[in-house]
Amino acid sequence: MDNFKSLESLALHLSGLDLSITEHLHKALEKSAARVAKVAKDEIGSYQTSIGDFPAWAPLKSATESAKRRAGYEENSPLLASGEMRDSIQSKVYGDEAIIFSTDEKMVYHEFGTLNIPARPVLGPAVLRSGEYIRRAMSQALVRGLIGRLPRGA
Repeated sequence: MDNFKSLESLALHLSGLDLSITEHLHKALEKSAARVAKVAKDEIGSYQTSIGDFPAWAPLKSATESAKRRAGYEENSPLLASGEMRDSIQSKVYGDEAIIFSTDEKMVYHEFGTLNIPARPVLGPAVLRSGEYIRRAMSQALVRGLIGRLPRGA
């Protein structure tokens, strides 16, 4: 580590790290977004417990289970029929923002519910369930950007 003779020399050194910090944080954001998308995909097909303000998933109605069985889909696997909705979940990073989304238009009905469909949120809870991973990834990226590596034992 450099020894700085003044606050000015420290400030000049830190200002030169901007690009390194930005690059490391961007990579961490991409990894975090991919992690949230994976967690969201993994939630589909199993009843989820509540987290934060998001409710636990209500059991599927018997009529829904019967229709799934007749169609050859697995029973007791909420939101999972063909797997298309699960597989439509993606993440993209634009600058300093990450977006986790589904290209399946039915996802919005399940995420927020309708008059006939209880809310079975996937994307919001996935962010909360990934919170510790995101915090750790971003803090490690900041350290890497500042000193070029993680300290031993970190």
